[in-house]
Amino acid sequence: MNIEKNKVVSFYFKLSDINGNEIESNHGGEPVSYLYGQRNILLALESEMMGKKSGDIFTVTLKPEEAYGLPKEDAISRVSIKHLLTKGKLKVGQAIKIKTPNGQRDATIIKVGRFNVDVDNNHPLAGKSLVFDIEIVDVRAATAEELSHGHSHGVGGHQH
Repeated sequence: MNIEKNKVVSFYFKLSDINGNEIESNHGGEPVSYLYGQRNILLALESEMMGKKSGDIFTVTLKPEEAYGLPKEDAISRVSIKHLLTKGKLKVGQAIKIKTPNGQRDATIIKVGRFNVDVDNNHPLAGKSLVFDIEIVDVRAATAEELSHGHSHGVGGHQH
């Protein structure tokens, strides 16, 4: 079965920067499952998956504009430490989670103060070209429930 809209795709991946430094991988764990065509992964990566099938192995290189965008210089803000979901000693360069009225948000600390932190709100991978090594494990038709929810439920139920 080929990958197309409303198919559930399960895959292993290794994400590296353009120099081959590994950033993340799910090898050794469970494959990621997602519902194709619902904008649940990077659109350029999803586009490269179209038409592939179980057993296919391929590499996709995404420019920053196709991945997490270019960094925005005005994405710096000061946040009260009480709004941080990340606990413990804080340091410059640390990735943190911030509690906002619209849910949690990722940021990177650029300055630590006594009561506040200055953060860069750009995605940590903004401005980077990314290389995905993909192995498609399974392609199947989505269930009616998955289609109504707009995402895959994975093995044994919901996979959020």
